[in-house]
This record gives sequence, structure tokens and C-alpha cells, in this order.
Amino acid sequence: MNARPGLVVIGNGMAGMRTVEELLKLDPAMYRITVFGAEPHGNYNRILLSPVLAGDKTVDDIMLHTRDWYAANGVTLHAGDPVVRIDRKRRVVHAQSGLAVPYDRLLIATGSKPFIVPVPGHALPGVIGFRDIQDVDTMLAAAQRGGKAVVIGGGLLGLEAANGLLRQGMEVSVVHVTGSLMNQQLDPPAADLLRAALERKGLRILLNRQTAEIFGDGHVQGVRFADGEEIGADLVVMAAGVRPNVELAKSAGLHVERAIVVDDTLQTYDPRVYAVGECVQHRRATFGLVAPIWDQARVCAAHLAGSGHRRYVQQATATKLKVTGVDLYSAGDIVGLEGSEDLVLRDRRGGVYKRLVVTGNRLTGVVLYGDVLDGPWYFDLIQKRTNIASFRDQLLFGQAHCEQAA
Repeated sequence: MNARPGLVVIGNGMAGMRTVEELLKLDPAMYRITVFGAEPHGNYNRILLSPVLAGDKTVDDIMLHTRDWYAANGVTLHAGDPVVRIDRKRRVVHAQSGLAVPYDRLLIATGSKPFIVPVPGHALPGVIGFRDIQDVDTMLAAAQRGGKAVVIGGGLLGLEAANGLLRQGMEVSVVHVTGSLMNQQLDPPAADLLRAALERKGLRILLNRQTAEIFGDGHVQGVRFADGEEIGADLVVMAAGVRPNVELAKSAGLHVERAIVVDDTLQTYDPRVYAVGECVQHRRATFGLVAPIWDQARVCAAHLAGSGHRRYVQQATATKLKVTGVDLYSAGDIVGLEGSEDLVLRDRRGGVYKRLVVTGNRLTGVVLYGDVLDGPWYFDLIQKRTNIASFRDQLLFGQAHCEQAA
């Protein structure tokens, strides 16, 4: 009889496995740990799927935990065998294979799913999301056949998919519903610069397009927009955002709103069940960036290890991105509130754009395109609510100029 309590982890992705890593650091012998994953691999860095698609990395390059790692750390991995039911009354999880494993503590880290725009034809062969290794394999196979790809979604994920498919030799169109790319992170002038740079690389950018239908006979052949315009497509990639993957938690009777509701310890309404990552909702917020999810993993692991003095606190995050070779950075309020002013520097020839949003004597937002070196410094000024009055005139020129002026 093994006296150690059992911890079952549902989800073999970055959030769940980071929590396991943190737990093993605190107390490697506390639990018998069993991990279930839907994909037939170890845990890999999902953020690096784009370089795999572009041909810059291999799947082996992006593996974070190989099967040997699980064995060496005494973690039982059931890869390619997703959990289909949680019996909270008996404290047992049931996997697709029929395997049933009891738990003393349960960690749900089911992540998110691509949002497939529910237009007619969305289920046609050749219409896929961009979320896992299988999606990348599908895209690479399509690229080998050549032809036209349409990427629906002009955010970061869509642009990375488009760039990868372009690099693999396809003719690529990016379809975006609003008038500017990456509208969550960039203001319109920066988005215009990005659009021009992407078009120079050979991407076709179609803005203000509402997808009405995907059509084809047995396989996708094209996309039709609400105004009647049509474009041909041998492959359609849906990159129009993600939705928290909460069906399993919902069917187990856990409290779910937009995502699985957790408290400051990452505990659900069931004290034996914790959740981390893109499937959780904490104080009304959901999460898609690595930094907050790593914080969640540390806090959750501490509580699972019984040394739970930590509380998860949401922090403001900056977005530093490299889209197809173009450096971008944004943080804070990039829209600008009433009474705010914009400080703007444009160097079209140098491919540099900076916009600082100033409210009173405080920096409240920043958008950088092309030159992002001072991004972390600007973010620090925003976080600390630093009074910038003494160096406001030099602020656009960066940290070095401001320190000289001081």
C-alpha cells in the first residue's frame, strides 16, 4: 500500500507541467503524480510552433519534457489518452482508453481551443486551427502540394501562420475583420507600418473583411466574404482567437463562467481541485501570456506542497513580439484616456515608430515599432507611476538620453 497521496494532472501542456516542475522543486516525494495528455507527445513549447512551421526548428527542438524526463522524475505519463470524465464524488478520473485513476488532489490544465468561426463550410477538410503539432503537420503537408492558403485572423498567431506558410512556398492571404492588424497590441499607425512590411514580403492583407462562407466540394476551395467577394483557397487556417477549454470541468459540476473560476490560491470551488493556465478565470480575467501563467504555476505548486502562504496577484504585462522579423512592443493603455497626450516619433526611412501616451506627469502607455530597446524601461516607468516631468522632453529618445539630461 502506497501511503503517498495521488496528484492527477489533466493536461500535459506548458501550464500543467510548469506546476509539476515547481512542485517537484518544493517536495519531489510528496505525491504519486499521474499526467494525462491529449496529444501523443511529451510536453513541448507551444509558443515555438511557428518556427517549426517556418522550417527554423524541428519538433525535437521544442520539446520541454521528453518521455525520459517523466520516468526520471517518477511521473506517470499517459500521452494520447485524454481524460473524458471526472467523478468528483469518488475522486476518480476516467480516460478515453477506459483507464480510471483515483486522486487525492486534481490539477486541471486543459488550456484553450482555437475558435473556429462557425460559418457554413467550417468543417470542410482543409479547414484547421493553429494550436498543436498535428496542425503544423497538416499545414506542412498542404504546403508541399502548393497552392493558396487563407489565414483568418490578423493577430499575432495568424501572422505567424501566414509567414510560415509563405516561407513554405504557398500563396498566402490574411483576412482580418477590423481595419488594422494586431489591433489588440498596436495602434493604427504601427499596424500600417506592419502591413506594409508584410506586403513587401509577399503576403496579401485583406482588412475589413467579414467571412460569410467557406466553400468547396469535398475539400475547401475558397472563402466568400459578406460583400460577395471570393478568394480561392486550398487551405484555410483559423487563427481568430482561442476559447478556454472548460467542457470537462463543466461536466464535472465545477463552477465555470468564461473559464474555470479559481481563487488566489488557484483552487476551484472544490477544495481538492486546482486549475492553472488558459482554462482559468481569476477575478474575472482570463490569461493567454506566459508570464502570468508561470506565476500561477508557482503559487499553485506552493499550495499543493502544503507551503501555501503565496497568493496569485495579477500583474500588468507588456507584449514584446517579433512578427516575421519586425520587432514590436506595447504596454499599458495604448488607446489613451480623456486628458491624455500622445508623444510620437516617426522615422519612415528607418522603419521606426514610437508612441508614448502621457497622462499628467505619468507615462501610461507605449507602442514601439522597429526599435524596441527601451521597451522594458518604459514599462518600468508605467508600473512605478514615475513622475516624468523633469525628462518629459527627452522621453521619446529613450533611457540613455533621459539619463544624460538628468
